[in-house]
Amino acid sequence: MYLLDEHGRDCIRKAGRLSSEARELGRSLVSEGVRLRDVAESMELHILEHGGKLAFPVNISLNDMAAHFTPNSADEAVFKSGDLVKLDVGAHVDGYLGDTATTVEVGTRNWQTLIQASERALQQALEVAQDGVSVGTIGGVVDRSIKGAGFRPVVNLSGHEMKRYNLHAGLSVPNYDDGTLTKLTGNMILAIEPFATNGQGQVSNGRSGNIYRVLRDRPLKDQEAEKLFQLIKQEFKTLPFCERWCDRLQPNSGATLRLLHRHGVISTYPVLSETKQGMVSQAEHTILVGNGRGEITTA
Repeated sequence: MYLLDEHGRDCIRKAGRLSSEARELGRSLVSEGVRLRDVAESMELHILEHGGKLAFPVNISLNDMAAHFTPNSADEAVFKSGDLVKLDVGAHVDGYLGDTATTVEVGTRNWQTLIQASERALQQALEVAQDGVSVGTIGGVVDRSIKGAGFRPVVNLSGHEMKRYNLHAGLSVPNYDDGTLTKLTGNMILAIEPFATNGQGQVSNGRSGNIYRVLRDRPLKDQEAEKLFQLIKQEFKTLPFCERWCDRLQPNSGATLRLLHRHGVISTYPVLSETKQGMVSQAEHTILVGNGRGEITTA
């Protein structure tokens, strides 16, 4: 069992609550003609204004996109009727993390069964996620639930363990039974996130989604690049960040970020899209594992 004091528990619960509030705010804002950037910034601002910090940039993934896209400062793209929108948001409090996601359909009802497939799979997975249960067992529950609804799970995406200031802390929670026998233990913090699709059931890497993380620490000769790099490490530590946030540290940071990427001190997250351009839905909650059913911190 992991050691977790009351301060840590309180922070985890607050991070979960703020993540949940931001998720629901985002759901209320998604509408035809609304800018993606405005929704992302409103969700992030809610977390900041209520005493939290950002665990990662709000991901807004449309249609066959599954993950790793956030709009940049100049992005004027708007939601269109028929869009299938995944909103993935996370807060942290003193490094303790919350991570949650939902799927919204804009103006139509063409994909409601696909949305329900990932939501139902999440609920069924949460019912079995407790101390002593293997992650492979949880993956099997997700797989059977989604296939039972007539869709496929995205098998090369998974949920993940989280630790303080570490969004992906080692243990993965698959969306199918991959045979992993590693068991959940008390006080473990997990994000469980089924993805369902009418496509092949796999995602592949695309272009950069404007999301970065620090890869290694080394001095840089370019003064502007070194200045921004120091600010990034100080502000975001080991967590993902984006160009929009860096523009607040250094105006028009895009060129400098690309220079940092070329120097190999930061890496970029590629947009993940369904291999056969199938539509994708996502649902996600964070749980604090206990002896019985896990405590859902992002409910």
